[in-house]
Amino acid sequence: MTFGILKDIKEGEYRVILTPLEVSSIAAAGHKVYAEKDCGKMAGFSNEAYAAAGAEILDTHAEVFEKCDFVAKVKEIAPEEFGLVRENQILYCCVHPAAHPEEVQALLKSGCISFSAEDSHRWGSPNCEAAGKQGALFGLESMLTINGGKGKYVGGLAGAPGMNVLILGCGLVGQGALSVLYALGANCTVMGLNAGHLRTLGYQYNNKINTMFCTKEAIAKLLPTTDMVLNCVRWPKHRKDFLITREMLRTMEPGSVLVDISNDDPGAIESSHETHHDNPRYVDSGVVHYCVSNIGGAIAHDVSIALGGETMPLLLNILNNGVAEACVSDGYIRRSLTTYKGYLTHEETSAIQGIPWIKPEDILGISDRKLDFAPAATTSKSDNFIKL
Repeated sequence: MTFGILKDIKEGEYRVILTPLEVSSIAAAGHKVYAEKDCGKMAGFSNEAYAAAGAEILDTHAEVFEKCDFVAKVKEIAPEEFGLVRENQILYCCVHPAAHPEEVQALLKSGCISFSAEDSHRWGSPNCEAAGKQGALFGLESMLTINGGKGKYVGGLAGAPGMNVLILGCGLVGQGALSVLYALGANCTVMGLNAGHLRTLGYQYNNKINTMFCTKEAIAKLLPTTDMVLNCVRWPKHRKDFLITREMLRTMEPGSVLVDISNDDPGAIESSHETHHDNPRYVDSGVVHYCVSNIGGAIAHDVSIALGGETMPLLLNILNNGVAEACVSDGYIRRSLTTYKGYLTHEETSAIQGIPWIKPEDILGISDRKLDFAPAATTSKSDNFIKL
C-alpha cells in the first residue's frame, strides 16, 4: 500500500503524525512511503531524515493526496483539503466529526474511508497528556500581570500564599495538568465523577491534593476562592447546559484564569471560544481565558515523537491487514471508523447531527466475527440506523 504523511496546515500547528523513525518501520514492512516536503520541519525533523528513513519527498499537498492509498496527519481536514480526498482513500487524523458537520459532509461525499484519531488510542492520546501539561504552563503564563492576570506565583513566595487551582476532569488531560501544577507548589483540587479515579489520585499524591465530585454546585462553591480553573472535561456534544456559566465566572476575582484545554464546541464553559497561538487570550466576565485548541503544537518535537510511537502500530495494522481485519483485531480502530465509502459509521456524529449511521462491524461485514472489545468513545447514542 502507498502511505503518505501530510504537512498539517492548521494555524499554529507544527506537529507531524510520524517521525522518520516510524517511517523506517513502515518502509521495512514493504509499504511505499511518501512525505510532504517540510512536513516535520517545525518539529525538528528534516526532509533529509525522512528520505534516509525510506520516504520519497513530494513537493505539494495535492501530490500526496494523489499518489497515496492512505494519508495521515495530526489535525482535522481543512476546507481547502476537501476536494483532494478521493473515493476509497484511507484517511487518519483528528476529525472531531460531531463538531464539524461540513467536514463530515465532505468526507461522505468523497467516498473515502476515514478514521478519527482521537477515538483510536487504547491508552489515551499523547496529545491529551501534552495538552494537560503544557496547558497548565500556559495557564501560569496567563496569570502574569503582563498578560492581564492577577499576578500570583504558582507556589507562592515568603509571606504570599500560592495559587488555588481547580482541575475539572481526572482523565489523561487532567492528570497531566495536575502533575505539573502540584510539582510547582499549587494548592490543587481535582474534580471528577469516578470515585475510584479520585481515590487513586489521592493515594498517588499522598492525600496532599483535594478531590471532589464534579457538579455545577460544587464548582460554584469553590470559584470565589479559586485563582485558576482548567477544564479537562470532554463535554458530551448533545448537552446544551454548562458546567461553568458567565454568572459563575463573575464570582471569581478579576484577573483569575480559565484554561479551556478540552475546548469543545459546544463545550462545558459558556464563555469559551477557540483561540490560536498568535492571539491566545481574551477576557470575559473579568477572567482571563486561554482557549487554544491545539496546545500540543507549541511543543511539536516531543509530541510528535510520542504520537508517532503510539500511532505507528495502529497504522501498520491497517496497512498490513486492511481495514476490515484491523477493525476485527483492534476495537479502538473499529470505534474510530468515521466514514466508509459514503456511509457514516460514527455514532456520536449521528446523534448530534441527525445523520443516519451504520455500525462499523455491519458495513464491514464482520459482525459475526470474534471482535476485540473497546468501550464506546462517548455517551452519545443514536438509533437512527441506515437500512442496507
